[in-house]
Amino acid sequence: MAAKIKKGDKVVVLTGKDRGKTGEVLKVLVAEKRALVQGINLVKRHTKPSAAGEGGIVSRESSIHLSNLALSDPKTGKPTRVGFQMLKDGKKVRVAKRSGETVNA
Repeated sequence: MAAKIKKGDKVVVLTGKDRGKTGEVLKVLVAEKRALVQGINLVKRHTKPSAAGEGGIVSRESSIHLSNLALSDPKTGKPTRVGFQMLKDGKKVRVAKRSGETVNA
C-alpha cells in the first residue's frame, strides 16, 4: 500500500487537544501507524544531566495516530483526503481530493 502521509507533508490535526493546528511531518512510524508532527502533541520529559547536555524538563513532540491527521490542501490549506493518479509518463502521484491538485514530493 502506498503511503498517504509522508515526511515533509503539511498536515492538519482532526481530533484531540491540538485539533485544528497544522504542522510539518518530521517522521512517520509505519509499523505503529503514527507520525511525529512539528509542534503538535507536546509532552514534558524529565531528563537527567549527561555529557551531551544538561538535565531539566524538556518539551518535545510525541507521536500521533495517522487517523487523527489529514493532509493540508495545497490550494486552500484545509484538510483533504488523498488519492492517487497515474501521469501520462507512467509516474504515480498523490492528489488532493478537495482541489484535485497534485501533492508535492
